Amino acid sequence: MSDADALRINPSILAADFVNMQAELGRIRSADFVHVDVMDNHFVPNLTFGPQMVERIHATSPIPLDVHLMISDVDRWGPGYAELGAASVTFHLEAATDPVALARRLRSIGSRAGVAVKPATPVEGLFDVLDEFDQILVMTVEPGFGGQSFMADQMPKLRRLADEARRRGSSVWLQVDGGISESTIAQAAEAGADTFVAGSAVFGADDPDAAIASLRDRALRAHRH
Repeated sequence: MSDADALRINPSILAADFVNMQAELGRIRSADFVHVDVMDNHFVPNLTFGPQMVERIHATSPIPLDVHLMISDVDRWGPGYAELGAASVTFHLEAATDPVALARRLRSIGSRAGVAVKPATPVEGLFDVLDEFDQILVMTVEPGFGGQSFMADQMPKLRRLADEARRRGSSVWLQVDGGISESTIAQAAEAGADTFVAGSAVFGADDPDAAIASLRDRALRAHRH
């Protein structure tokens, strides 16, 4: 695997034109995944997509879906998104009654299993169960809205997680979501992130594929150093 293959850029459709979703998906063919934020107006104070919309996005997307569930009662509702065909389903640690059991259920359906932590949530409780997850998402904004500023104070948390994963020989992907742009992606990559969610930095660009390439290059250069 090349260095570039070990990095992933996942544009968030929260920043896309919802009315022209199929065309928007066609603009990001060079991305690794499309990041789909599911919000229920309960776990977070915003409402976005439900299963029907995710199913349609899956049917029309040229790249696999990275679904991020910001919903309550995720133990009950989470597996349904894996059953829809999402390549990856990430749920919030704060919303899950039994995170390990839920991750195993997602994997049994055929999805990658991810767990997300809010800025105030410590990651140390995940250290002993790293191998139960395919991805850990460290939120670099408060979940619920797009367009927020990158929280650099989350980098020490990310670095602790990356150090622990390396110490244990874990292959878990470390994702960051929130305020990722050309001016912030290097900080996250240097702290150990290898999977990056970017919204307006991609969909707000005149050429989203060129923006993806630029983000990937900046992250790659930070990893090499």
